[in-house]
Amino acid sequence: MLENLFKLSQRRTNVRTEIIAGVTTFLTAAYIVFVNPAILSDAGMDRAALTTVTCLVAGLSTLLIALWANAPLMMAPGMGLNAFFAYGLVLGMGIPWQTALGVVFLSGVFFLLLTIVGIRERIVRAIPASLRMATSVGIGLFIAFIGMKNLGLIVGNQATFVALGPLNRTVLLGLFGLLLCAFLEVRKIRGSILIAILGTAAVGMALGISPPPGGVVAVPPSMAPVVFKLDILSALKVSLWASIFSFMFVDLFDSLGTMLATCREAGLEDERGEIKDLPRMLTADAIATVGGALLGTSTTTTYIESASGIAEGGRTGLSSVVTAVLFLLAALFTPVIGAIPAYATAPALIIVGIFMMRGIGRIDFYNFEEGVPAFLTLILMPLTFSIATGLAFGFLSYVLIKAALGKFREIDPVLAAAAALSLVSLVV
Repeated sequence: MLENLFKLSQRRTNVRTEIIAGVTTFLTAAYIVFVNPAILSDAGMDRAALTTVTCLVAGLSTLLIALWANAPLMMAPGMGLNAFFAYGLVLGMGIPWQTALGVVFLSGVFFLLLTIVGIRERIVRAIPASLRMATSVGIGLFIAFIGMKNLGLIVGNQATFVALGPLNRTVLLGLFGLLLCAFLEVRKIRGSILIAILGTAAVGMALGISPPPGGVVAVPPSMAPVVFKLDILSALKVSLWASIFSFMFVDLFDSLGTMLATCREAGLEDERGEIKDLPRMLTADAIATVGGALLGTSTTTTYIESASGIAEGGRTGLSSVVTAVLFLLAALFTPVIGAIPAYATAPALIIVGIFMMRGIGRIDFYNFEEGVPAFLTLILMPLTFSIATGLAFGFLSYVLIKAALGKFREIDPVLAAAAALSLVSLVV
């Protein structure tokens, strides 16, 4: 049955290899079970319910792409997008988290429509590579900034805006976790972020800095405080259009880039160099975002950590089925998850931010036509605490610079429309 369903022989793999690959992917990405509730709870959402939702969404969405597209990929609430949700929309713009869930829902619906109609490739071609790279880098800076803030390494200061915080026990313990994770990454040890989170929390509990968990296994907390609480009508305000577009834009390029990179590594290209079943993968990603918003979490996206399982030989959806089952089982360990303190999860945000900075070398800052819009995009995301603001200034500056130089043919109509939408959002 497994052979017929997943075409194991055709892809030159076997059940044992797929199981090992699935476990590897889970260990590499399991940190999201700790980090996503920690971030979204800052928006006023129930943390215990979010733990259950995160496990459920990661499990079900990964199962969807495994069975429908037979791909060795995993999906879960996306890093960066959850920070945009909590700190950009809810805390930054002052909108209720229910409305922010409505924004995520609408972005998923539009992403799904674009995928079905086949317009997604048109949007991909419209956005310059420099702005795509700057978006990833900017989100990385944003996430790292949030990690340092949550750790207490940087604090507010009236004179200098930000300053170094007091190096107390929790900050020092968090820095220990950061160094531990970096060491494990250098040694190429799988699950480095998860090991660092658990290791840092264990040391803190041993030193009496934070209390130990009250148990190990328990019935998953109820999702009632967040499930089906989204407010779609309030999310239709003109002032939120740019945010809807921003969520869709980041999800589109994040997922597409991850799928292209990982699926090529897995040898899933056809004779023309195209990824097999890519439309199904993108559709699954969009459906997962819509479903995740209904259940009560931010945008669900495909994880680059899937590459760890592929590196272990994962070639089919069977490896993702294993990953999905492990995420679903993780919901039973909520006493342990709920006991993980902020100083243990904050270093994970900094490390993820470092990962997302890797594309900065591909931006040509010597060419100001490309460099200025890219710089505004990446620098304004952390400084304004808003991914949408960074994207808006990036789109606007790119179009205005090209127009001022008379290079109207280099301005794609789709990009011009995005810039106009950004301008309306900033003015409103």
